[in-house]
Amino acid sequence: MRRPSVRNNLPQILCSLLLISATAWATAPAAPAASASGADASSAVLERVVPAPASVQSGGASYAIGAGTRIHVPGNSDEVRKVGDYLAGVLRPSTGYPLPVVADDGGSDGIVLRLGATISGAGSYNAAGARSDGAKADGAEAPHDTVVALGAEGYRLVVSGQSVTIGAEQAAGLFHGVQTLRQLLPATVEKRTVQSGPWNVPGGTITDAPRYAYRGGMLDVSRHFFSVAQVERYIDQLALYKINQLHLHLSDDQGWRIAIDSWPRLAAYGGSTQVGGGPGGSYSKADYREIVRYAASRYLTVVPEIDMPGHTNAALASYAELNCNGIAPPLYTGTNVGFSSLCAAKDVTYRFADQVLGELAALTPGPYLHIGGDEAHSTSHADYVTFMDKVQPIVTKYGKTVIGWHQLAGAHPVAGAVGQYWGTKGSEKEVADAAKAGMRLILSPANRAYLDMKYNASTPLGQAWAGLVEVKDSYNWDPATFIKGAPASAVLGVEAPLWTETIVTSADSDYMTFPRLPGIAEIGWSPAATHQWDAYKVRLAAQGPRWTALGIGYYRSPQVPWPSS
Repeated sequence: MRRPSVRNNLPQILCSLLLISATAWATAPAAPAASASGADASSAVLERVVPAPASVQSGGASYAIGAGTRIHVPGNSDEVRKVGDYLAGVLRPSTGYPLPVVADDGGSDGIVLRLGATISGAGSYNAAGARSDGAKADGAEAPHDTVVALGAEGYRLVVSGQSVTIGAEQAAGLFHGVQTLRQLLPATVEKRTVQSGPWNVPGGTITDAPRYAYRGGMLDVSRHFFSVAQVERYIDQLALYKINQLHLHLSDDQGWRIAIDSWPRLAAYGGSTQVGGGPGGSYSKADYREIVRYAASRYLTVVPEIDMPGHTNAALASYAELNCNGIAPPLYTGTNVGFSSLCAAKDVTYRFADQVLGELAALTPGPYLHIGGDEAHSTSHADYVTFMDKVQPIVTKYGKTVIGWHQLAGAHPVAGAVGQYWGTKGSEKEVADAAKAGMRLILSPANRAYLDMKYNASTPLGQAWAGLVEVKDSYNWDPATFIKGAPASAVLGVEAPLWTETIVTSADSDYMTFPRLPGIAEIGWSPAATHQWDAYKVRLAAQGPRWTALGIGYYRSPQVPWPSS
């Protein structure tokens, strides 16, 4: 976990943004820094990025993307070329420019994607944050008092009158830098038809790296099934804000969504319905591999979840022998919880867990398998502990790290296990004690991070059991202090779950996800000292026209000063 140093005077800078029109931010191109007003405009654009970067230095000439701009990939690395192709795919439709991706040394103009510790652009900067020659870049002070270790996901973006250079130690950092570059351009750059431009990137330097290693979004495809295309669309939305984990909730009482060769009725029968009835659906192994591939192309890791021992009615209905009484219950299409349980006393239960998790592990290149473990109200505590004691070693046997909901703390978490907290108070002593004993934590407090909670009493979608969660509520909390008594060092990161009892379409998910997701992303990415609601709400407002250009329908919270048009 990295906690980069914070840029000087960031709170004052961010607060000053309240004086700037969000409309102008979202639509106006950056002007060259030839005057005080030009410098102010440049600073405003650089400072509007969500999540807030670790270090921002504004100043110098802007770069104009034009018909002759090339995207340079020095060294011709396959990974870097893929990031270049992705960037070209974003920019070509709206600009109308060819933007060829070329393998050369970067030249002195265009957009340069450079892999390695030394980053060239308007001069050379090393990964520690200082100009290698100690000089200034295009009139901007060299940020030698701000040290940001780039690590696996950090990047440095340097803009001069001749070029835009994004440098990183690994390709994931380049990809995150590309997301920042998108936000430095007018919102219309996101459209799929040619727009008028101009396409100016303001001069300056952004150096950035995440606060937490794990920054997730969860999509529940069990309560309502979502197609591969819908999941990939959600992946693109998560990637916009530097989310790096896609948690897929693949099984629950209402549906089993992944094909398992050794237990074929799980998908064929258990996946045949959903909340409210309807056809349901499931992913073939080829479908799942495609989701994993697509997520990896956006630098997200898939975290699959098979919820056990509760939330298992779809499995119990598919195979009678998994029930203690040997009788399969009917399929379930309601929304109650806590009524189902695998039979902890039967050997077949652990053969089932072994085969299911083994097949899923073979399909999943990422390090995690999520085994659920929440709301097991129909499982006695003794049986729950027995079950978790037997299933966790299955996960580790297949070379994966255990993630479970925070109730895992009430059993015996294995070494390296991760508990995902979904409570609302942060006062559960057993969670704090488990964290002190070595269990790491992902923070998803339901009254802060659950994207399916209603915004207000009149919100047409969602639930309210954890309370009404407006945009400010979802932003105003700190993972490091939320669990009382837990060491801050135990926090692996944050996650925003979208449960789908009431979510049926992608338009539904858009409305509940935006504008809350960017705030959770910022909590996971940005230095804690950047965390100020009054500044953030103005930066968030500037995202509205970008979502509109992307075809994302969002909730226009009255707490946010959205542009008027």
